[in-house]
Amino acid sequence: MSQDALLERLLDFLRDSPTPWHATANMAARLEAAGFRRLDEREAWQLSHGERVFVTRNDSSIIAVQLPTGPLSALRMIGAHTDSPGLRLKPNAPQTSAGWLQLGVETYGGVLLSPWFDRDLGLAGRVHVRHADGRLEGVLLNVDQAVAIVPSLAIHLDREVNQGRAINAQTQMAPVLLQGGEGADLERLLKRWLSEQHGLSDIEILDFELGLHDTQPPARVGVEGELVASARLDNLLSCFMGLEALLASDGQQGALLVANDHEEVGSASACGAQGPFLGDVLRRLNAQLGEAGDEGFIRLIQSSRMISCDNAHALHPNFTDKHDAAHGPALNGGPVIKVNANQRYATNSATAAMFRDLCREAEVPVQTFVTRADMGCGSTIGPITATELGVPTLDVGAPQWAMHSIRETAGARDVDYLTRVLTAFFNRQQLV
Repeated sequence: MSQDALLERLLDFLRDSPTPWHATANMAARLEAAGFRRLDEREAWQLSHGERVFVTRNDSSIIAVQLPTGPLSALRMIGAHTDSPGLRLKPNAPQTSAGWLQLGVETYGGVLLSPWFDRDLGLAGRVHVRHADGRLEGVLLNVDQAVAIVPSLAIHLDREVNQGRAINAQTQMAPVLLQGGEGADLERLLKRWLSEQHGLSDIEILDFELGLHDTQPPARVGVEGELVASARLDNLLSCFMGLEALLASDGQQGALLVANDHEEVGSASACGAQGPFLGDVLRRLNAQLGEAGDEGFIRLIQSSRMISCDNAHALHPNFTDKHDAAHGPALNGGPVIKVNANQRYATNSATAAMFRDLCREAEVPVQTFVTRADMGCGSTIGPITATELGVPTLDVGAPQWAMHSIRETAGARDVDYLTRVLTAFFNRQQLV
């Protein structure tokens, strides 16, 4: 595949996916364009060998499946997540101070707060409305123009700011939206934007899930364009690469892509990795195309493999001491196997060996990350999925800088590298 074309598709996906609901909708649109059939969890499923299907839950999580042309005896599964840390509006968001309408926010996930100051912010998410005929509808909203900002305090009023200052998310992160505005103005603005984007009129806004997002578009950065800078690389980059791999696969093997919401807040939800979404889908697939019964399901799971794909911490040139000297992944150095003896990552030597062999097959370099022994380690959907299902799992990811910032950075070549390996995984005939 052309690396430039791949990166252009990535930039488009990142720009058009300011929330998990938008990311899921955009993935669903690409799947449908490629011939995947949408399933509804509320209906009976009729599945056929060789068919391609997908299903969503909460409009923010998605599972896409390439059913094998032969018996369903094993699945090659890739897992990612659609959510990213950020600022979400509180239900009663409008508040006023010093003549300005502001928005009350709460932090979502482990957001890095300082980069949110002085950014051009848009508003996006899901809004539920009631039409004049009483019908309820959920619609997506994406205000991609700069309508809000969280202004910094001038250094003259805080001389010690560069010596380190705690940020209070309750009192110091409320963005300004409208001068002289009042609480009712937010509802008026939402109705105006819904009218402009969806042609909706004569509606009542019942509820919403909205968040702020940076309106600066994704970009290639560096003299040679060797970097990709964007919001939400963690973890829309993995969603994108997993989707590209599935669409590029040969369609012969059983292949599955799951992108869960709520990873950044612990995954404990109906559509999160700790919830029943993936297990529900797998049981329905196995009931129709696999070996029936509990024993048949366990045999399917133990014959399958899961690659949990979530970005890794690249070696930062200004903070090299934050990495173990032997485990500092480089941008554009290839995908990273993530290891943690305390099971914060699900990798073991057997699953890592399989991935190293896939990298050899795809002619892609491979790296390893282990956190310093004197630092804590983050986690992913990998250990959660392995615990819930029992499927042999490993954790990998593309290396990146500035994880959980409003704008993150990854290597341009790594997008192609990891996509090639994931495609090889979907096409692999023997998993063990």
